[in-house]
Amino acid sequence: MAEQESDWELLQLNQQKEHCSMEHLDHETGRISNKGFSWQLIVAAVVGALGSSFLYGYNLSVVNAPSSYIRKLYNQSWSTRYNYAVSKGTVSIMWSVTVSIFAIGGLVGALIVIPMVDFLGRKGTMLLNNLFAITAALLMSLWNIAGIPEMMILGRFIMGIDGGIALSTLPMYLNEVSPKHIRGSLGQVTAILICVGVFVGQVLGLPDIFGKESQWPCLFGFIMIPALIQLLVLPFFPESPRYLLLQKQDRKRAEEAFSIFLGREDVSQDIEDVLAETRIQRNIRLVSVIQLFKTRAAKWQIITVVVTMAAYQLCGLNAIWFYTNSIFAEAGIQPDNIPYITLSTGGIEILASLISGMTVEKLGRRLLLIGGFVLMTLFFGILTVSLTFQHHAPWIPYISIMCILGVIASFCIGPGGIPFVLVGEFFPQSQRPAAFMIAGSVNWISNFAVGLLFPLIQEGLGNYCFLIFAAICLAGALYLYFVLPETKNKTFSEIDEAFLK
Repeated sequence: MAEQESDWELLQLNQQKEHCSMEHLDHETGRISNKGFSWQLIVAAVVGALGSSFLYGYNLSVVNAPSSYIRKLYNQSWSTRYNYAVSKGTVSIMWSVTVSIFAIGGLVGALIVIPMVDFLGRKGTMLLNNLFAITAALLMSLWNIAGIPEMMILGRFIMGIDGGIALSTLPMYLNEVSPKHIRGSLGQVTAILICVGVFVGQVLGLPDIFGKESQWPCLFGFIMIPALIQLLVLPFFPESPRYLLLQKQDRKRAEEAFSIFLGREDVSQDIEDVLAETRIQRNIRLVSVIQLFKTRAAKWQIITVVVTMAAYQLCGLNAIWFYTNSIFAEAGIQPDNIPYITLSTGGIEILASLISGMTVEKLGRRLLLIGGFVLMTLFFGILTVSLTFQHHAPWIPYISIMCILGVIASFCIGPGGIPFVLVGEFFPQSQRPAAFMIAGSVNWISNFAVGLLFPLIQEGLGNYCFLIFAAICLAGALYLYFVLPETKNKTFSEIDEAFLK
């Protein structure tokens, strides 16, 4: 017990000295460290996200533009193979499988992430994951030449595996390489690149670019470019120093990694901080998901992760995308112009996520996350009213458009990215892979449930379906208000203590 108290005192003392070390400038290397990090850290984060969360966002939006062409080819391929035309219902089922199997692949990816990050490391897992993306891109961009629809479906499944691995590994890597004073901002790189990926998918899918019947395979071939960039560039950056120190027991490489990411040569304090936290935890061996569920001290952290990740998918953003085109049409926008106007939603996503990344260290995770859910509740309520009375006055559809943009902005300010940051902050090194596996599983199961159930809910409730999403957002906000502690600028040990209170 005395040894544990000594470790805690050492950790606190080191944290008091942190400001001094942040102002250190290494004149020999020329690295800027007055901010406590180097340009290498920022580049590693962006490159890591480019081949991970960017591709996830891109694959969410890229299937929309070529959907009619792919359905047509499904019909032609079926007729060629079986010598009779397939029914519209069968084509619809094949397309539904094509879209929804992405989430099933994501669940598989989330379930296999623990052994991968343990054996290959965080960086190694991201590098290997690019092979999934490249394989999927080849299958999806070449199946029309082969005339085999199963290649498209298999490609979407493999791309889902890539997404499941990426959305667990990237936040884990960012969390472990970031100094705590920018942990939230750097963690938001995951969400920012998701939004950029969605936007790029929308832009490339325009009829003037690749959204044509003759060029749609290029939309899926493009997937290889970010994957190859990460595959070629990321090897020049270090592995997670925490992984090297605690799981590989390689202090020398851990010191080198800390030195590169923090921009200073003297990283002995950072090494001691990690070791002191580990001695307090009394465990550096990875725990399984079952062992994590049995850990009483982690009960509220696990529940909070499940709630935030479920709310992330069930809060209704997918429903917003479903309604966007029809609402723009009601506002009098010409059908040919709607794809271009829809780009405004992607721009709002990027802007809001950037604002979140720049303010999360000042305002904190708690305010942005709870505030985002509260604002979504408000906008969903107004949207329900405006859709109900949209034919009573010509200006009401514009209210609906403002509500759509408001929901998107509110989501990206908090719920769109902070849940990924929190998972990494809630759990120590030994529990983190299992925690990300739980978070990823909840994320992808909820994603699949939304895709499966939303058409039924929309058909049964019509415009009132948004009230269900308003209730989910409100319930999430209330839970987080009473349970979630602020994690801004806190060590893992301090966050543990906050949950115990």
